[in-house]
Order: sequence, then structure tokens, then C-alpha cells
Amino acid sequence: MSSRQVHDIGRRRAWVVWAVALGVYVLAVFHRSSLGVAGLLAADRFGISATELATFTVLQLLVYAGMQVPVGVALDRFGSRRLLLAGLLLMTAGQLAFAFVESFSLAVLARAVLGAGDAMVFTSVLRLVTVWFLVRQAPLVTQLTGQVGQLGAIAAAAPLSYALHAWGWTPAFAVASSLGVVLMVAVALLVKDSPYATERVVRIKLLALARSLRAVWGNPGTRLGLWSHFVSQFSVTVFSMLWGYPFLVRGEGLSSGHAATLLMAMTGWVVVSGLLLGWLVTRYPYYRSVIVVCVVAAMAVLWAVVLLRSTPAPMWLLVLLVFAMASGGPASMVGFDLARSFTPVEASGRANGLVNIGGFSASLLTMALVGLVLDLREPAGQAAYDLGDFRVAMSVQYVFWTIGVVQVLRYRRKAVAHLARVHPGAIEQLKRGETFVHPGIGDREGV
Repeated sequence: MSSRQVHDIGRRRAWVVWAVALGVYVLAVFHRSSLGVAGLLAADRFGISATELATFTVLQLLVYAGMQVPVGVALDRFGSRRLLLAGLLLMTAGQLAFAFVESFSLAVLARAVLGAGDAMVFTSVLRLVTVWFLVRQAPLVTQLTGQVGQLGAIAAAAPLSYALHAWGWTPAFAVASSLGVVLMVAVALLVKDSPYATERVVRIKLLALARSLRAVWGNPGTRLGLWSHFVSQFSVTVFSMLWGYPFLVRGEGLSSGHAATLLMAMTGWVVVSGLLLGWLVTRYPYYRSVIVVCVVAAMAVLWAVVLLRSTPAPMWLLVLLVFAMASGGPASMVGFDLARSFTPVEASGRANGLVNIGGFSASLLTMALVGLVLDLREPAGQAAYDLGDFRVAMSVQYVFWTIGVVQVLRYRRKAVAHLARVHPGAIEQLKRGETFVHPGIGDREGV
């Protein structure tokens, strides 16, 4: 198969491809986060409890996480362009249906379709970063992808909140769904899977699929990436997608405007903290997972300070809390950088898919448990929630932080041993601050 290079790597065309794909990711984050400010309206529209409200997002993320392995296989087989188009089609259909349905069951189905489309986007963008940019550029561009993608959450926190109150439910979500049509045209015209004349995709036979996934999963670097993603991402996801707005309004007593502003500030901090973490990860690649643990520790400490209070926290403390949570977004991107170091490019779709399961699995479990605890404490519903209810409900995060940190430290040790055994000199290279590029030898490596 031809591998003749027809475009420069890391130059103007690469940035155009990335920018269009990034636009799709921004839209995916927008759709994913849209219930964050519409949660209270959704509870009234469909007449549902906290557990049922959580079902929307939990099912959406369950579909997202469950599709990561098949999406990773399809990505290695068909390339990013086709999956981005398929993802846009599903997200547009799901959000449009959500605008018009009036029954809870149909609304849940619409969010599941949206989750299926969302599942195809992020790893597709990461694969484009891997093939279109130089090795020294990839960590920074990966961080920028995660940071700029959060503009979708800002759009959900402010413009969508305004549209919902000014236009109403159906017009606001219908207009939001139409954005996907514009991006479909842009992807079709401007996105190319590779700078080469013919991309060397992996054509995996069904009989070899289980062995292929076992090889990728068996590598301790993949599992280190998964647990790094697991432990750092869920707090900000749970807060921004569902429970942050009710917590700030019902628990902390903020106005809807102040709560939306705080959510926007949190998203803005993702960019600032991402620049710092991007520099740290590039400068100290050997300590990437240690950096993740430090970010998680900061989140856990600030949540403890807020939850141990019997009265609402002052604004300065809430700002520190949301900034700490926001730093978990860029920290979770370290998981993909770890997987890239341990996986050859032809298996990157499968590796990134497995890593992506981590944070979203933790997120959906946390969301469900928070809703369950709230319902157990206040069967009367959301109107009766107070700070005491949220203090107990939000404490479930510590279960997942504990599990995640233990697993990160466990697989860090195994991953270091793996590199020392299979790639002599790699550890010394990472300690010197140099990027390690997987040479692509042996797809069963590390099993």
C-alpha cells in the first residue's frame, strides 16, 4: 500500500484538519454538557426525580463508555473522517429528537443516541493529532484539544441557559442540533485521515479482534492511562454535566446567574491549567502519572474543606474548588499521552478507546450514586434539597478517588518495569525529559 507523503506534517494543512475536527469536539462537549444548565427544567418538563434525572446523563455516558472499544476498532479500520461524520449525524439526530419529545422514555432514548455520536468524536480527533503532527508537537496539541474543547461547556453554561429561558425548551435545543449540519459539510470538505496518499489503516479480521484487544489491554501503559483518566476526570464531568448547577443553587444558595458564571469560570480555568500541565508533562514525562495524583489530591482536599462546612462556602472557596476540579480535565488528558508512549500508532484507536472508558465509567457511576443518595435523603424531590443533602451525596467521590489513586500507583510501577524490560534505555530517556516514541515492534508486547 502506498505511503507517499502529500502534505507536510505539523504545518498549515495539519492545523486546518485539526481545527475542523476540534470544532466537532467542541460541539460534542456542548451537547454532552447541555443538561448541566437544563437539569432543573428537565425535571419539571418530564416530572422526574433526582434518580431519573441522573438516568439521562448516566445512560448517555454508559453508551459513550460502552462504545469506546468498538469505536476504537472502527477508527483503526476506517479512519477519523468517517467516524466524525457518523458521530455528527447521530448527535444531530439525538439533540433534535430531545428538543421535541415530551415523554421521559423517549427523552432517555434521544440522549442515548446523542451519547453514541459523542463516543465517536474525541478519539477520532486524537488519531488525527497522532498522524498529522510531529512527535514533539503532539503532547501540546493533545492538551489544546482538551482545553479548547471545553468551549462547548461554556456555550452550554451561558448561551444555552439564556436560550432556554428566552426561547423555551424546543426552539433552544432545535437550534443547537442544527449546528451539526454545518460541521458535517466542513468535515466532508476539509478533513483528511492522513498526510499520506493512502493511510495505512489496520484491517482487523473478526477472529483476530480478541487477540488484538488483549494485546493492547495487556500493556500496563494502557491500564496506567485508563486509571489516570478514571481518577482525574470524573469530578469535573459530574459537576459540569449534571450536579454542579443544582449543588450551587440548592445547596450553596447561589442565584442561577452566579451559578452559571461559576461554571463558565471553571471551564475557562481548564485552558489556564491545561497550559501549565501541558508544559509539565512535556518537561517531565517520567512523572506524568505523579502529576495526575497531585491534581487529584488538590481536588480531594478542597472538596473536604467545602463539605465539612455546615454553612454555605464563601465565594472565594467555591472558586478555588471549581478551579481544582477544572484542572482534572487537562490532567485526564495525560492518560492518552501515556497510552501514546506505550502503543504503536496503528493501534492508537483501540488504546485511546480503552483509556477513554476510565473517566466516563467513573463519571456515570458517581452521577448515579449522587442521585440515589439525594433520593434516599429527600424522597420529596429536588425542591426539598438542602446543603446537608449535597454534603452527603457529593462525598461519594472519595470512593472513586481512593480506587483510582491506588490503581494509578500500582500500574505506574508495572509500566516502568515494562519499559525497562522491553525498551532498554526508555526510562533514562524519559527521566532526561525526552519523549519516548513507541517503535511499533510486536503487537503482543506486554501481555
